[in-house]
Amino acid sequence: MAKKETDARFAKFGTVSFTGLTRVNDFIDHLEQGRVMGTRCKVSGKHYFPPRAQCCDSLEADMEWFEVTGTGTLVSFSTLKYAPTGFKEDLPYTIALLDYGEYKVFGRIDPALEGSDLAVGTAMRTVPAKTGNGQLTYIFQKA
Repeated sequence: MAKKETDARFAKFGTVSFTGLTRVNDFIDHLEQGRVMGTRCKVSGKHYFPPRAQCCDSLEADMEWFEVTGTGTLVSFSTLKYAPTGFKEDLPYTIALLDYGEYKVFGRIDPALEGSDLAVGTAMRTVPAKTGNGQLTYIFQKA
């Protein structure tokens, strides 16, 4: 039986990596190149973020990459004072949901922004970033 190769790209992402191998590991390559990417089903046209390798509508794996660009609208946000294992050193931090119309993106608000700078409806953009320990990630900044 042939041994499977390990794709360690996701070890470069986020604070704690829970996946070693996925069919969307190219997500990390895109972040390294300064682009935040999602996937879109070529059959149904449905957009996905985080990226998926297969569409839940068409059940097809005929996917293509698209770049998260432009501005999204801040739908919801919350500042966390408690965190799961691996994220406690980051406290407090603010998580949020941006609506881009055809898809939504969940992530963290730029730590440089104050809570008083945020309001539901604020125009924001998703940009590549690095965590405090140099890992790849993305954050939301005011547009």
